[in-house]
This record gives sequence, C-alpha cells and structure tokens, in this order.
Amino acid sequence: MPPKKSNYDFDEIYKLLPHEKVLMERAREKTTVPLAILIVYYRINKTFPDELADVPKFLIKCLAEQFELDWKDCQKIFKNYDLHSRTATRHRMLIRDFFGFSESTEKNLEQFKEYLFHEKLHLECRINVLKEIADNWFIQNKLEIPAQSSVDRVIKSVLQIWENKLFSNIFTSISTSTKNEIDALLQAPTEKIIQVKRAGVVKEKKAKSGFALVKDDPGKIGLDSLMQEVKKFDLLSKISCTDISLNHLSLRVLKKYKNRVSIETIYDMRTHPETIRYPLMSIYAFVRKQEITDTIADLLIQLIHKISSNSEGKVEKELLEEIKKKVSGKNEILLNMSESSVENPKGTIEEIIFPVASEETLRAIIKELKQKGTSYHEKVHYTMRDSYSGHYRKMLPEILQRIEFRSNNYYHKPIIEGLNLLKSHLNEKNRFFNLEEENQIDSILKKSLRNYIIEEDKDGSEKINRISFEICLLQSLREGLRCREVWIVGANRYRNPDEDLPDDFDTMKKEYYEALNLPIDAKEFIKSIIVIMEKELRALNHKMSRNKKVKILDKGKGWIHLTPIDEQEEPENLKRIQKEIFKRWKHTSLLDVLKETDLRVGFTNKFSTVGTQQFLEKDILQRRLLSCLFSIGTNTGLTRVSSLIPGEHYHELSHVKKTYITKEQLRDAIATVVNATFQIRKKKIWGNTTVTCASDSKKFGAWEQNLMTEHHIRYNGRGIMIYWHVEKKSMCIYSQVKSCSSSEVSSMIEGVLRHCTDMKIEKHFVDSHGQSEIAFAFTHLLGFQLMPRLKRIHAQKLYLPHKNMKEELKNLSPILTKEIDCEIIEQQYDQMVKYATALRLGTAETESILKRFSKNPIKHPTYQALHELGKIIKTIFLCRYLDSEDLRQEIHEGLNVVERWNGINGFIFYGKNSEFASNRLEDHELSVLALHLLQVCLVYVNTLMIQEVLSEKHWFDLMEKNDFRALTPLIHSHINPYGKFTLDMKIRIPLKDILSA
Repeated sequence: MPPKKSNYDFDEIYKLLPHEKVLMERAREKTTVPLAILIVYYRINKTFPDELADVPKFLIKCLAEQFELDWKDCQKIFKNYDLHSRTATRHRMLIRDFFGFSESTEKNLEQFKEYLFHEKLHLECRINVLKEIADNWFIQNKLEIPAQSSVDRVIKSVLQIWENKLFSNIFTSISTSTKNEIDALLQAPTEKIIQVKRAGVVKEKKAKSGFALVKDDPGKIGLDSLMQEVKKFDLLSKISCTDISLNHLSLRVLKKYKNRVSIETIYDMRTHPETIRYPLMSIYAFVRKQEITDTIADLLIQLIHKISSNSEGKVEKELLEEIKKKVSGKNEILLNMSESSVENPKGTIEEIIFPVASEETLRAIIKELKQKGTSYHEKVHYTMRDSYSGHYRKMLPEILQRIEFRSNNYYHKPIIEGLNLLKSHLNEKNRFFNLEEENQIDSILKKSLRNYIIEEDKDGSEKINRISFEICLLQSLREGLRCREVWIVGANRYRNPDEDLPDDFDTMKKEYYEALNLPIDAKEFIKSIIVIMEKELRALNHKMSRNKKVKILDKGKGWIHLTPIDEQEEPENLKRIQKEIFKRWKHTSLLDVLKETDLRVGFTNKFSTVGTQQFLEKDILQRRLLSCLFSIGTNTGLTRVSSLIPGEHYHELSHVKKTYITKEQLRDAIATVVNATFQIRKKKIWGNTTVTCASDSKKFGAWEQNLMTEHHIRYNGRGIMIYWHVEKKSMCIYSQVKSCSSSEVSSMIEGVLRHCTDMKIEKHFVDSHGQSEIAFAFTHLLGFQLMPRLKRIHAQKLYLPHKNMKEELKNLSPILTKEIDCEIIEQQYDQMVKYATALRLGTAETESILKRFSKNPIKHPTYQALHELGKIIKTIFLCRYLDSEDLRQEIHEGLNVVERWNGINGFIFYGKNSEFASNRLEDHELSVLALHLLQVCLVYVNTLMIQEVLSEKHWFDLMEKNDFRALTPLIHSHINPYGKFTLDMKIRIPLKDILSA
C-alpha cells in the first residue's frame, strides 16, 4: 500500500535508505531480499504484512533495481519466505528495535478505545477515517499498528457503545409531547389525493406525509417555494432536539444519522424501537432544520433580487415603448400653438388651439412631459412597491416570526433594529411609521429614495410609508446576508461568521503558522515578499529591451502587447499509437473499463451501507454497485441499464443506489482510482511527478425547478456548472457542482484544499475568471502559486514596493501604478493567517469567507490587507509571466488539458441529451461524481494500454520529445459506451500482466 499524504514519488519511497542498510548485515544471503522488503514495508506502514500478497509488486521492483536483480527473481525469493518462521520472528524483532517501536498489546487497544470514545467520535464517525486516526495514534505512541482485523473490531465496538450512549441521552431528554409530534410526522396521510391550484387551474396530486414533505428539496425560486420551506420549518421545530444535547457533535457526525433517516420510509422508521426512532428523528430534525433555515435565507435573497430585477425590466420595457410612441414634431406643434394664441388672444381654445393640434395630440404631449419629470429609480421603486405589496409582502411576517437575524458590527445594527420594529408592528395595519418617534430607522433609508419614501399625511406631518420602508429594509438585509455581516440563529451556512474561524488560534498560533509554512513575525513576512517583488521588477525591466514577444506601449494609460503563442501540430507518432490501441482493444465497453478498474483497484470496497447492517454478499454488491455507477455516470438511468444488463432488476439497483452510494463514498472511490493511476505511471513515459494542476468549469443543462439551476449569461440557457481540477497528465483530482453565478475563485481554492488524493499542488493554472487579487493573496498564504491566463493582459498594471523605485524602472513606466501599503498588511497579518487557517481546516466554506469580503459595501480591514498582499503576489507573477514565454506556454498547455477533459464529458454522460433530468441537488452531485469516477477509470485503463504498447521497444524508440510532451490518456476512439452490455466479472480486458497493472 502506498504511503498516505505523499506526492506519489514511489520510486524514492520504496527504496532502502542508507541508514537502514545496517540491518542488512545481520541477514543471511538467502534472506537479504525478504528482510529488505520487510524493512521498507514497516517504515511505510508501521506494521508487518499479514500475508505475502499484501506486499505491493512495485516495492519488490524498486528494491530489485536497487540490488541490481531481476524483479521476478526477487518475487520468487520472497514467495519462499515463511512469515511465521523463527527467522521471520527474529527479523520482526530486529526491525521493531531499529525503528524504536513496541508490539501492541490488548492493553494498548483498550487505551486506544478510550481515546476514540472521549476525544474523536464526537468529531468523526467514518470507518476509513477512524482507521487513519488509529494508525496515527499507534505511531505517535511508538506502537506497532495491530492487525487490521483487531483495529476494525475495536472501532466497531467503541462506535456501538458511543452511539448507544448518545441515543440514550437524547431519548431521556425528549418530552412526551415531542414524541407525540414525531409519531404524527410519521403517520401516513389521511387523504391519498388532494387538490392543488396552480396558475388558476385545479389539479389533483398525491398527498404527502409530513415525513415525506420535510425530506423534499425546495422548488424553483418563488413565493410558493418559500412558503413550503416555512411549512417544513414549523414541522421540524416541533421535534428538533435541544441544542444542548447535539451542539458538541460535528456536522459530519450529525449528517451520518441524517443520511440514515433520509433513505428510510415511514414504515422503516416506525419499525425501529422507541430508543432508536426518537433519537434518530430528533437528530434528523436538528440538521434538516439548519438546512431549511439556510434555504429560506437563499430564497429570501433571490426573491428580493427577483422583485428588483423584474421591476427594472418592466420599467425599461415601458421606457422603450414610450420612446417608440414619442410625439413627433412636438416642438413645432408648441411653436404653432404659441403663435396662434398671440395672434388671437381673445379666441377660444376650440377656435385657436385645436386646429393646430388635436385634443388627442395634446394629451399625448402632456403625458410625455409629465413622465419626463419622473426619475428612472423612482419608477423602479414604485413598480417594486406594486409587485411587493400585491404578492410578495405576505412572506415578511412568516419569516420574521420564525427567523432571528443578528449582526456583530455597528454599521449593520440599524438593519436589525428595523427588523425588530417591523416585528413589533406585525399585527398592526398602519400605513405609516411616525418619523419623530422612530428616528432610528432613518439610517436604513437610501438617500436617493428618501424623497418618495417619506410622505405627508392629512395633517401635513412627515411620515414614512411602511411598504416603501419594508422594501428598502429587505434590500439592505439582502446585502447584509450576502456578505454575512447579518447572520441567522440556527443556520449553518448563514451562521455567526465568528464561528468560521478556529477558536484555538491564539493557543495554537505557532502550530498554525508552521502548518502554512509562514513566519510568525509580520515584518519578516513582508520583507521576504517585498525582496522578491523588487527582484522580479528589476529583472523584467532589465530584459524588456530584448524581449521581442512583449511590448509596453504608451497607448492610453499604458498598454501591454503580447505576441500570441504559435499553435503546435499534433505529433504524428501519437496518432499511430492511438491507431495501435484501437487495433488491439477496439470496441472495448465502457462498462468493462469500469469493471476492470475495480478488479485491479477495488474502489467498490469504499462503498458501505448508510444503515446499520449489510446483508448483500460481496460479489452481488459489487455487480450492483458497478451497474448503478454506470447508469448514474452515463446519465442513462437505472431503468434502462437494468433492462440492458441481464440479471439486474430495477428495484435491486434502486436499493443499492439509495443505501450505498453517497457523495463521501464516491469521493473516496475516485481518490482510490486517482492514487492508483499515479502509482502505475512509468516515469520514463510520463516523466517526473507532477505538481501542477489546472481548473475550469463547464456548463450542463439541468431542470429548473430547483435553487441551483440558473440562466448562464455567457453560454445562454439554463443549467449548472461543473468545476474540474485536472492535473498536467489528464487526471481529474476534484469536481464540484456550482451555480452559474458562483465564484470560480472559491471553487479553485476549494478544489486545491479538498481533493484528498496523494498529489501535492504547487502550481495552479486558471482562466481569467478564476483569479483576483484576493485569490492571489489566499493562494500565497495557503502555499501554492496561482498562475492565470489573463485575457485582458493589455490592461494589467505593476505595483511598486515603494515610490523611490519608479525612476529605476523606466522600461516599465507606462504600466507602473500605486505603491503597496505594507502597514495594513502588518496590522492585519494575524487575521489573514487566521482566515487562511479556517480555509485549510475546513471550518468554513471558501465561498462564505470570500463573500464576506467581496460582497461587503464597507471595506473590511482584513480585506484591504489581503488586497494589498494580492497586489504584491500578482505583480511578482506578472513579471514572470511577461518575462517567460515558456511559462505562458505551460499555463496554456495546462488549461488545454482541462478543455480536453471537458471534451470527453459528453462522450460518457450521453444519456438524456447530457442534461441533468432531476430537480434534486443530491442527484446532481451524485451524477457528477459518478461521471468523474467513470472518466478517471477510463484514464486508468488507457494508461495501462499506452504503457503496454510503449513497453515494446520498437514503439518506445519511435517516440520523440514532443510526442512524450503531448501524450495523453484522454482518448476514447477504442471505447464503446452504447449498446447492450454484459457484466461478466470473469471476463477481463486483455492486458498483459505487467508490473504496473
């Protein structure tokens, strides 16, 4: 097994180190190779193999090369080595003493059990993660990691004890009335058919139980969806467990039980004993209520925006119509009317005016002139007021009665005071607020709207129109929620932003700085980056006169001109290799690719039931998992796949999908395949370990009755975005589902931090939309370089470390701009590191933190410091970018790899016209991850095929430098994704049993 958290440089890891060769002196000639294998295996795993087959072939190969022996001979020697012999026992004792480890005892297992129970289970409950925690605990205590069966037994035992205690505590805290509410929620509906009115038409619909209702996802943005979420909120409020009993548990642990309830029906829940049913439902309600609170906030933000944008659209349309209907020759008509009136001052209107202009024409002129006196913003406001008061206003009391808004800063306090004011007057029908008595609301009103929000009553006194005030308040609330300066009690994503930051930062400050590889002293940090900035500016200035591909012009306020990179043709030898692969493995089934990868890598072992027991046999479960993953990943659906694969039935596949396939387990399976691909790569073909990655998004069509689907401005049409992170050799390490308006910067950072593969990212390529000065700052603090391809390169500027340097950089003077404010960086250094630590630890979502800065109308001091730091790092990057054509070429090639990855998405995800035919966000995420898994399996098998072809000398000798540079496993001409499929676990893809396989 490969070591964890490495950068997959297996050749070096699997070699015997110089100081370890001392042990070899105690070995006889016949046992030299087995002892060396045990030493390296123990160093990596801190345990000995239970069986000879547990030792990777790659380890034997690396040691064979080191001893200059044939690896097959080494393998034969090791096969004859008896792990239970007296010699092997002596070898184990020598190795333990050498590494300073002791053999684990039952007492040690009991100590570990106590550690798990009190220190870890309230934070983590996933078996695979608990196994990693076990490994780390034994290693830290200088104890040999026990047999896997012993560790599994202890983990399962302590998990059961801990869960029983948790459920017991919750059960005793639940009141009788809450139990009755839970029972009522789990009752089947009394009416099977109900009538609903939609768009004025009465339709019949199947009635839902309360349990089914609270499990539903929200619908399309609208008042009906919001009211439905409010109804769910009320149902869950009656059964939600008290915060005191659950707030010590991590969200990951809580979601484990939430997922367990999500897959069950009313009947399933009612079959559980009371001591399990009531605690499970209470935990489910606690988590689901947080999610629904977040959803209500999302809907509120979207609805306020919808009211505003619809009103603007309506006003713009009216103005356009008015322009079309504009009275022609109006000035001439008025001139003729004036002359006629002066000439006949005593004449009647009918005699003097109407012959010049008809009554209809005069009315049109009056209307036009009156409308000119109304401002655009005033028209929008009155249109919003009509829309809000006539339809949307009913949402306000429903929200204020249930949701508690708060703020931690002085600037946003008036919003909270305004909401409290509305809350206190909910039951009143007064049209105005008294301006004198309620003068605190004055700070909420926009100055531009003040004139028509404040009105005069019959007595002539100034009062505030209540509806106008509500609209202004809701707009301010929207902005406050978006930048998270206004937060919601009981929410998750919209919780108190102070909870995002690590609580123990002051006590663990040294450790957190070391984890980010940053100096604690702010002055030292600033000095180090300013020195680099000065060096790069001087170097660029010095080389600019000889740089034929870059010109800095005086055009405008400074203009950078770059000569485009020459397009390179595809090497002919790669076409020949692709033809050879097609010849050897033509019409290989995509399902067989998935199956072959699993038989070699075993990614289906990562899938376990979300319930408490697993009854399916391993072979049957494996078949059904592969069928489900194929149906989801190709978007063909369970119905079609079950009819095309003999022996599979829809209800069986549906059960496996519901109970075994989760987002977390799919990510584990993907990481397994990705790491296995890194391990099998041959250095002479693929080159050294890559530390570069590129990311970009692709739009997919999706149904629109949900909160995720949006209209995309650039690509048109409704849909969602999939954001991919693809490393240099075409392996995708992370994928995310995002809305069309979401930040690509946050997606970029999220993928680098959460990919969970063995790859260590040092350079990251993005397009223009994936970069910003804040992004440059955060990526520097997090320890990797952001390298964007800038489309508007001509408008970029270089910042100065200090004013004195401007005279020195004469070749760059047209594009030089302000100097850096280092003082604010020094003042906010701790806060910047604190936010970077929150991102690294995952205590907050990347998008939430970035929104706090980017959406805030008031410049946060930490934001200003990050902005200044970003200017420094971006200037350093721009200097290197302009100076080096090779760097520009590298970035361009990296982004082309992502484009190539996107190009194959449609080939695999071909069902239903490649559209997400569901309104459930969870279905979208599962489909994307299954597509990701299928595609990395294709890369894995293609890697083996390419290596098998190039293992033959005449093919390898044919390759040139450019061929190796352009070599990619993202090929599919030999793959057949369609037709009737046969899933025979005994039939394999004909690949040679070479070591890398």
